[in-house]
Amino acid sequence: MPLVLGVDIGSVGAKAALFDGQILGTDLIPTGWSPGESGRQLTQRLLTSCGVETGQLTGIVATGYGRKTFLDATRKVTEITCHARGARFLSPDVRTVIDIGGQDSKVIAMDASGVVSDFAMNDRCAAGTGRFIQMAAAALGFQMDEFLNIPLQGEELPISSMCAVFAETELVNHLAQGANRESLARGIFRSISTRVAGMLGRLGWQPPIFFSGGLARSEALRVMLSQVLQCDVAVDSRSQFAGAIGAALIGWEGKA
Repeated sequence: MPLVLGVDIGSVGAKAALFDGQILGTDLIPTGWSPGESGRQLTQRLLTSCGVETGQLTGIVATGYGRKTFLDATRKVTEITCHARGARFLSPDVRTVIDIGGQDSKVIAMDASGVVSDFAMNDRCAAGTGRFIQMAAAALGFQMDEFLNIPLQGEELPISSMCAVFAETELVNHLAQGANRESLARGIFRSISTRVAGMLGRLGWQPPIFFSGGLARSEALRVMLSQVLQCDVAVDSRSQFAGAIGAALIGWEGKA
């Protein structure tokens, strides 16, 4: 039975999944100054926790922005392909994937068989990404987990700029004028969801929709996306590992 490690090295976090026909384990660490070194550290950590030796692996498949620097990989696959495959494993009927990472966001449309038919990506601006969310939470004085799970019931104060620099100034000005910080948080989630809807508008997308990436752990954002798109958006407890799971699956199916 093939035993494959999938490693997704993103700009903020590195994720890994060990697969032999089922997911044996997952892990993640922050991506440090060297994406390749982060991949190596993560590999050893996950293999140790699963009681697996490197020599037992059929292969290591890398994806993500740091995949080219991860020299231990036996194969490298694009993020789009891996996120689509991982989402399909976690949610078999999925036709559309929304992935919001640390420094980019992407939407992926698939046909009925799970083959990618189109995608759109925002990797030139931090707007609506994990970095943007971190900035907004800090500016509003929230802990990250608290911010990600803001109750959506209540007033929304719209944010006119999604540029990280201008948005931070706008948030500070709103607070100085006595604005409610939860109302501002809801406005941010609305703006992000509207931006995602605009990206999806470029695709011939259809439900079901699956939400992957680190921000998929935000129930507030998931619900807001569902409201804006007028369609349920599904998540899984392993959503942030979708890219790594997809990489491992691709290697396992191709015997790495």
